[in-house]
Amino acid sequence: MEAKTLPACPVETTLALISDKWKVLIIRDLLPGTKRFGELKKSIGSVSQKVLTSQLRQMEESGLLIRTVFPEVPPRVEYTLTELGHSLKPVLDAMQHWGEEYKTKNA
Repeated sequence: MEAKTLPACPVETTLALISDKWKVLIIRDLLPGTKRFGELKKSIGSVSQKVLTSQLRQMEESGLLIRTVFPEVPPRVEYTLTELGHSLKPVLDAMQHWGEEYKTKNA
């Protein structure tokens, strides 16, 4: 997403980059380190291959992750968060904390 197309509001900008629930789960799963496509699909669960591929491409275009293709047969592709992607960790930590408190209060 180019800076000139980003919303003026910083909260809207963040939502524009990670608003899809799959993107947040992808970031969560890549925070510990690099993963292959199959590992991401398995850890995320019910996401389709088509949707996961689309989300990963969008995140790569936004600069949140790097896609590395190894020239092997069969091809091996790995995904790693960029520094920008890692900078979302406090946002995900806050979401986790809030979710835990909500579950405790509403259980």
